[in-house]
Amino acid sequence: MSVVNPAGTSTSAPTYSSSQSDAASKTQVDYQSFLKLLVAQMKNQDPTNPMDSTQYMAQLASFSNVEQSVQINQKLEQMLQSSTLAQADAIIGRTLTSNDGSITGTVSEVRLYSDGIVAVLDNGKEVVVGPGVSIS
Repeated sequence: MSVVNPAGTSTSAPTYSSSQSDAASKTQVDYQSFLKLLVAQMKNQDPTNPMDSTQYMAQLASFSNVEQSVQINQKLEQMLQSSTLAQADAIIGRTLTSNDGSITGTVSEVRLYSDGIVAVLDNGKEVVVGPGVSIS
């Protein structure tokens, strides 16, 4: 599929990848694996020469911070997607003109991709919504 980008050149349409859920499940597996390893390490340590428990707690705390950061990033990504969806909804039915003025039409459909919004006009043309595109 060919799409006109804000610079006025034709490109292929962006593709959507759902790596967000993959990252979440991978992080959860890694965190669970870490906890299992930590418990196994504590069970199997030498009772005559035990390791310092504060090191274990420091490792657990730092890993917990990483997990929380990943969760915050996921929530921010969800908020960004909601914002993009609201913006896409707002341009349906409005007149769009490409940045070079060569394409004009009423937006009949909007396609959301991971790297932007593509507006499908009533004349069948597709325009990437970006800098220089005017919507009235």
